[in-house]
Formats: sequence, structure tokens, C-alpha cells
Amino acid sequence: MNENLQSVAAPKAFGVSPLHLFPGKVRADSRRLLRIEKVARTLAVLLLCCAITPAHAQSNAPYWLQESAKRVHDPSTIVREGNTFWMFSTGFGVKSFHSTNLLDWEPAAPVFSRMPAWVRDVVPEQRMHFWAPDVIRAGNRWLLYYSVSSFGKNTSAIALATTPTLDPKDPAFKWTDEGIVIRSYRTNNFNTIDPAVCFDGEGKLWLAFGSYWSGIKLVELDAKTGKRIAPDSTMHSLASNDHIEAAFIHRRATNYFLFLNWGQCCKGTNSTYEIRVGRSDKITGPYLDREGKDMVGGGGTLVLGSEGKFIGPGHAGIVNDGAQEWFSFHYYDGTNRGRSVIGVRQLSWDKDGWPMVEKAPNTKLQRISNPDPDDKN
Repeated sequence: MNENLQSVAAPKAFGVSPLHLFPGKVRADSRRLLRIEKVARTLAVLLLCCAITPAHAQSNAPYWLQESAKRVHDPSTIVREGNTFWMFSTGFGVKSFHSTNLLDWEPAAPVFSRMPAWVRDVVPEQRMHFWAPDVIRAGNRWLLYYSVSSFGKNTSAIALATTPTLDPKDPAFKWTDEGIVIRSYRTNNFNTIDPAVCFDGEGKLWLAFGSYWSGIKLVELDAKTGKRIAPDSTMHSLASNDHIEAAFIHRRATNYFLFLNWGQCCKGTNSTYEIRVGRSDKITGPYLDREGKDMVGGGGTLVLGSEGKFIGPGHAGIVNDGAQEWFSFHYYDGTNRGRSVIGVRQLSWDKDGWPMVEKAPNTKLQRISNPDPDDKN
């Protein structure tokens, strides 16, 4: 026990019995004083318990190792370094997770243990709960983009953190705060959250973003710095809808696919998120859905909606494990109080070149962590 706590003695409530405080009235007031002593003892015990049981005192492990790896919201694109897959998500300091099979995810330390000094200049009420990150390899380092904002407002910023490696055991591992990439103000008609970063076919780096307001936007970045090529560079409009956010751009052959969310998130089993898509031969658009409707005008072909316990899928991503493409997203689990968890499903493409996501939990992926030696498929 901590030496500073030894003076707390519950049996006599700080060492003095109330029965000795009123020597002339002990008999008349004994019942009342006994009740006082009982209350004092209870308070002393409570103080003792609070003193020796701080938050997370049941384990010496860091708080992020005590979290459930399945509690994932707004997942980034899943990336691979060596034999390990990495994913980042909304949470304190930007949550991070790693896996060797895309099925079993383990938490790692957050990107930030301290809040960058500039954050409260943008959002004074921020408490390091950063949103919807995305990550990409550019040159000899990883670029991680994340959102600083508050719910329902467009006073926001997208910022950048970099590291040479994602492996915490590597001596070169270190996240560096690179500051703001792009910012929106109350007077703007766009919102700088939900970053999604992508290279085009010419090696140029682009950042898509946006939520509500006037929809999804796109700006070009400098691949060397990770920042916007110029403060006043062209901002392209890609898509709009009454409820729209969570863009993700995927390049396939000569086409670009813009995935995004319609509907509302963050309401558990009442969430109405659904993932839509459009296609273009230029990263700047226009993106048309299967029916030929421009996404700026409200077009968008449904890719994945709610089904069974999988409610409100959102924040799409695509990862290739070398043999198969996989489609990642979060959903609200209808069998677990609507908690948000990670989903990874097999991705294929139809004869017309449109994405098709498996509609049920994937048995092939589930076998990765427990291979059957008799299964030759």
C-alpha cells in the first residue's frame, strides 16, 4: 500500500470516534452518534478505495492495450508494411491497429500521446479526439492525414503526421507532426474533414475530403511535402448530396472510382450510412454512376447498405493482399448494442467494370487465421 494512505483508518473515521465528542450526552444521543460513526466509516472506506484505484489500475498495460480491437470507427485505408497490415481510426490521438491476416486486429499505441500545440487554435474545445484518418506511402515515409473538428461544425482542419516506418520496434519509428494541410472556416461552404489520399496515374498526389455543406472536394498535394501544392490551388467539386461524407478514391487500370457515404453515422443501430460509388477516367471527375448520373448532381450507385446485423456501413477502403482485393469498412453491430466494428469482405468486379462487395461474412477470410490443411480450394 502507498505510504501516503496509511493514515486513512476506516474503523474510527480518521482516528476519532464521534462517541467521545459529546461526553455529557452520550446516552441521550448514542443512536444518533452511532449513525454518524457509520456514515463516517463508509466515507473513509470510499476515500481509501478512490485513492488506491485510479483509472486503469487493474492493469499495468497502457490504456490502448485494454481497448477492444473490434471497436473501430471511420477506418483508414488498410495498408501493408512487410507481413503486417495496419489500420488507423477515429479516437484519442488517432487509434492504430495491426494484423497479419486482416481478421484478427490488435491495438497499438496512438499516433499522438500529446496534442499538437496548434490544435486548439483551430478548435478550442478539442480534447485529442481526432477523426477519420487515412494513410499512404509516399517516397521513404508514411503520410497520415486526420481531421480536427467538432460535431456539426465546419470550423475544421486536416493535418498531417509522418513516420519512416509503421513498426514501433524499428529504431527509425517516430511520428512527426507536420501541421495543417487545409482548413475550413465558418464562412466557407465546405468542411475539411474525412481525408482520403490517392496517387493518380501520373504519380501526382491528391486529397479528397468533405462532409455535408457543398459535398466532396479534391485538391492536389505535393508528394514530397505532403502539403497542398499552393494555398489557392484549384479545389475540384466531386459529389454532393444532403447527407454526404467519407470519400475514398481507388484507381483501377485507367479508371478512378469515388466511394462515399450517404446518410447519417454515429447513431448505432439507427445509423443510415450506405456506401455509393461513381466512376471517371480522370481523378478530378466528373464521376458518373452506373446510370450515367453525375455525382455532383446527386448520382451514386449503391455498393453496400445495411443488411441483417451489419448496419450503416461506412468509410470504404480497398487493400490487395497480393492474391485478392478486399473491401474494408466499419458497421454498427445490431447484435452488440450498435457498436462500431471493422468489416473486411471480398471484392470483385462485374463484366462492366463495377465493384461488387460480398454480401455475407467471408468464409475464405475467416480461414486465413485457421487454415485447414485438407482444404485445397
